[in-house]
Amino acid sequence: MNSPAETATPNFNTSDAKHWLAFGLGAGLSPKAPGTAGTLVGVALYLVLSMLPVALYVLVVAGLFAAGLWAVGAVADQIGSEDPSAIVWDEVVGFLIAMIAAPAGIMWIIAGFLLFRAFDILKPWPIADFEGRFKGGLGIMLDDVVAGLYTWLVLHVLWMMVEASLRGSMAH
Repeated sequence: MNSPAETATPNFNTSDAKHWLAFGLGAGLSPKAPGTAGTLVGVALYLVLSMLPVALYVLVVAGLFAAGLWAVGAVADQIGSEDPSAIVWDEVVGFLIAMIAAPAGIMWIIAGFLLFRAFDILKPWPIADFEGRFKGGLGIMLDDVVAGLYTWLVLHVLWMMVEASLRGSMAH
């Protein structure tokens, strides 16, 4: 359960780049489901970044992760909360990690979105451990990185299963 400081609407300083990043370009200010709103920002970024070669995509995502470490930690300190719900850059980056080398198509984007939100909300082991073990920007970002890695794994296993079933049906 979030404390009042973690659910309070923070002041969004539009002239501060850290705020733009930490609040997911403003999506984190959504009064309902800010994490889902932040993940939708991740979907929009993915649609642009998915056109890049995989190696460049990974480099960009690594840069967005590094920028997030700086921004979310600083903004959380300004707010005075360990992991405010309005900070959603971790969801943006987590979703982008989930979609590394993902198969093309809207079906896979929707599957990635749903899987990522499920892992982020349910926090199966060891996701919840990362949330409590690390502090600051790293603590905020890491649980969503792990949720993204879980999503990536499940998405790619599903992709292999679909591909195998399609190959099997074409052989008959």
